[in-house]
Amino acid sequence: MKQVQFSLSRWMEGSGPDIDIVISSRVRAARNIAGHTFPCLAAADETAAVFNKVNSALGGKPGLASFTFWPMNKLSDLEKQSLVEKHLISLFLARESNNGALLLREDEALGVMINEEDHLRIQSILPGLQLEEAWSETDRLDDIIEEELEYAFDQKYGYLTACPTNIGTGIRASVMLHLPALIMNRQIGRIIGTLPQVGLTVRGLYGEGTEVIGNIVQVSNQVTLGQSEEEIISNLHSVVRQVIEQEQNARQALLDKERASLADKAWRALGLLRYAQVMSSREAIQLISDLRLGYDLGLIKTVDHKLLNELLVLIRPGCLQLLAKRELNDRERNLERPVQIKEALDRHRTKVDKGT
Repeated sequence: MKQVQFSLSRWMEGSGPDIDIVISSRVRAARNIAGHTFPCLAAADETAAVFNKVNSALGGKPGLASFTFWPMNKLSDLEKQSLVEKHLISLFLARESNNGALLLREDEALGVMINEEDHLRIQSILPGLQLEEAWSETDRLDDIIEEELEYAFDQKYGYLTACPTNIGTGIRASVMLHLPALIMNRQIGRIIGTLPQVGLTVRGLYGEGTEVIGNIVQVSNQVTLGQSEEEIISNLHSVVRQVIEQEQNARQALLDKERASLADKAWRALGLLRYAQVMSSREAIQLISDLRLGYDLGLIKTVDHKLLNELLVLIRPGCLQLLAKRELNDRERNLERPVQIKEALDRHRTKVDKGT
């Protein structure tokens, strides 16, 4: 079986609507197979039966020719960690799944987690504000799978899921946002406080239970029952558009008042990213945020969103060690991080010089 390699997922490509504020859009559908116990309650032989049933039903299917099947027990802890860092699998699947697997399309924009909290979690993740497109991708794959497997479904409650909060459509939609201006002027608390009133929640960079670092937040729906998939997507899209507008206004206000200091911060960030010899993950994420804001405000032109997204992922422990091709302790990672950052910056500069 081939090994997981560090590569750019489609969401990291740096294109798409409102890419200056919206890093990515994701839509996930939770599904379970009729007649089988939820994974969190199932014995190993039953989750193995689900694993085999899914593999048999979907393996070789024409519509899935570009997908690779990755059993979790065939991957190293490092490989699984890197998939978490690229937002392709959950921490739960990486650490606790029983007979878990990942079915992943070649461009890494569409995949299925198998035997996570539910039997199937179908997910699309795209760059920029593309919620409708992500839902369309997820929905098409959902239809392909349903041709082969019978889902657990109730006429009254909808799709049955391990967690009651997912019952109904089973849909979780989320948007990853870079909101430095709202955080810098302390408006973010007010926004976060109002989101639950419209059925939304805010999480950190890696989802539930993670903190907000690098001025990056994830906004997602809380309610899946009593709303259609289109209503869930539309509601989130509408609220995110309002947050985008507020961030744009806050950025303009900062630019009008502190243009020189913002430019200085961005150029200092680039200098440290290029020349520092030791760097923690937290420091790197904050520097990338400062550089990203400078680029989005037109104060620095030597980077782009593709490079910034690549840096955001390669500095994480799992991906960093994949690139280094060896396991590293904390101290070694802090030494290796500047090496990989500089190599990425040099690759980008070479492409710019060549006009590619």
